[in-house]
Amino acid sequence: MEWSDLKIFLAVARGGTLGAAARDLGQTQPTMGRRIRALEDALGTALFQRTSEGFVLTDEGAAVLAHAERIEAEALGIARAASGQVGALEGVLRVSSSDWFGAHVLTRAIAALGVRHPGVVIELITDARLLSLARREADLVFRITPFEEPDIAQRRLMTMPYAAYLAEGQTSLDRVVTMDTAFGGMPDVAWLRQRLPDARVAFRSNSREAQARACAEGMGIAVLPCPLGDATRGIARIDLGEPPPERDVWLGYHRDLRHLPRLRAFVDEVLALVTGAA
Repeated sequence: MEWSDLKIFLAVARGGTLGAAARDLGQTQPTMGRRIRALEDALGTALFQRTSEGFVLTDEGAAVLAHAERIEAEALGIARAASGQVGALEGVLRVSSSDWFGAHVLTRAIAALGVRHPGVVIELITDARLLSLARREADLVFRITPFEEPDIAQRRLMTMPYAAYLAEGQTSLDRVVTMDTAFGGMPDVAWLRQRLPDARVAFRSNSREAQARACAEGMGIAVLPCPLGDATRGIARIDLGEPPPERDVWLGYHRDLRHLPRLRAFVDEVLALVTGAA
């Protein structure tokens, strides 16, 4: 039995289908299917029940899953420990953030890092999912909620100001642009509803960039983080009596990577940027 076979088993167990697992690992579905069958033959038991909706773990598969996850944790720990000892300022650093934060904040730090350390390549992943630092889905994550996972080094990076924006030349306060229903509990959504209880929702999106563009197209008032709103052409801040609630921005990385030079260098660039030292 090889670790590569267990990686495929874990991907199928987590994704539920060969297609999802293949996309996750960058392999083809037929290859994934053959490797799963070979693993089942080697173990002498069926690990999955094949259904019309996907792959469901059998009791035997669930037992194997617990062992495979422990093996994965050890293997990833070895990889992180080895990465954390690499001394050269070169290589790839996977960074995850929201779309607007990556575009309007982090790209400035990425550009500054590229000038000082051209051997470092930042791979920026803008994804609504909370990527796993333990599984090296990302090396460094920026988000608006603290990290609760074990073995994560984190710090509050900054407090992000928000403001209400409206398309230039418009005065009507009867329509709003806001987050989609899945994010309806966010503080700025409640604040906008409280300030303009009679306004009609004209557009919803989980993308702040899309909200900013919709606002610029005249679809209504949007509450946006100031770096994004101030940089969007065609919109301007408006006063609704009080400012929207601010949000903290947190950064986090696995403790095993705390000595990784390229991670430390990038964190330093970001800190210099947000403190005005860049």
